[in-house]
Amino acid sequence: MIGNALEFYDFTTYSVFAVDIGQAFFPSHTPFVRLMLSLMTFGVGFLTRPVGALVIGAFADRVGRRPAMLLSFGLMGVGIVGLAATPGYAAIGVAAPVLAVLFRMIQGFALGGELGPVMAFLIEASPPNRRGFVGSWQSASQSVASLVGGAVGLGLAAVLSPHLLAAYGWRAAFWLGALVLPFGLIIRRALPETLHHHETPSSAHPESAAILAHSRVLILGVGVIMCFTTSTYVRLYLTTYATTTLHIAAGAAYGASVVNGAAGIVFTLLGGWLSDRHGRKPAMIWPLAAYLAAIYPAFFLIVRNHDPATLWIATGVISALSSMSTGAALIWLSEALRKEIRSAATGGVYAITVATFGGVTQPLIAWLIEATHQPLAPAYYLMATTLVGLAAMVSMIETAPVRLAKRPA
Repeated sequence: MIGNALEFYDFTTYSVFAVDIGQAFFPSHTPFVRLMLSLMTFGVGFLTRPVGALVIGAFADRVGRRPAMLLSFGLMGVGIVGLAATPGYAAIGVAAPVLAVLFRMIQGFALGGELGPVMAFLIEASPPNRRGFVGSWQSASQSVASLVGGAVGLGLAAVLSPHLLAAYGWRAAFWLGALVLPFGLIIRRALPETLHHHETPSSAHPESAAILAHSRVLILGVGVIMCFTTSTYVRLYLTTYATTTLHIAAGAAYGASVVNGAAGIVFTLLGGWLSDRHGRKPAMIWPLAAYLAAIYPAFFLIVRNHDPATLWIATGVISALSSMSTGAALIWLSEALRKEIRSAATGGVYAITVATFGGVTQPLIAWLIEATHQPLAPAYYLMATTLVGLAAMVSMIETAPVRLAKRPA
């Protein structure tokens, strides 16, 4: 999970420092143009995620979970170090944005290949009645990344001037993440292999291991992951949203990322724990319904008050409710797929959905706010995607062992 958190820390850090990265690589007299170019480069990383998910996921299903996780982690290290070391546009000209795009593509490929093997390993290495809690650490590690990324931004904003923060602060954040690389590789090399362990097929599985036999699971998985992906990247965008749209100080804006990460860790694990006891569907549906009801009031108060306290409280509320539902989502998807295709199918569905919706979420929201002059645009977008996610959850099969055991023969 340390390694998984580092890979998501990279994506979180880019999102947190999107304005500063835009100034370094994309010179323009218009702040909006710089921001959009930076966010589009952020989105480039999503294009290679499906490729990484299918290539590394198939490798994990054929050779093993451990070598696949070592491969994805090593490639992510190349991307992190490469982006941190790339000089700005003022130093090397057009080569700077070209290299930035290249390293984002490497990072996207690595991160795409991360989720499938990690989820397969967690599901296969944990007892059936603990899969929800153990598996929810994958999603919780993303919140760890948000917490650490926001804390680093908050700390750098406190000690550096705005000029130094834009010039060097974001690089320091990436280099701090790179320090974890050797430890992550050592830990992953010591993991046991779970691919070859015997696993009794669940009554929730289709009889055939073919991808087409899992089509209903995969389609519903797209709806569920789309819902959580848009929620995740809108919440990560709140730092940029607070500074560019609401003109809240940078330190207070980074604080929103800290709150988002802290709430995400606690409530993701709570959701996974509840799903072990009450089933995956109840643990997803009820918190998400409460989240849907809270979206508009939260953004309305943020826009109306324009103060750090309201930003932090509202961020904490929507992060807690969304994260509690997220805790069971990836466990459900992994449990519903047979072992022979688990890594590639889970990672592929996740990466394709995230590439389709996650990569465009932040640029789309920035464009909507600019085009409509409506600061509540993120709330409307989230409400629409959450309705789709709820519909998919209601239609899904139950996979939790506690629920399957209660079914009549």
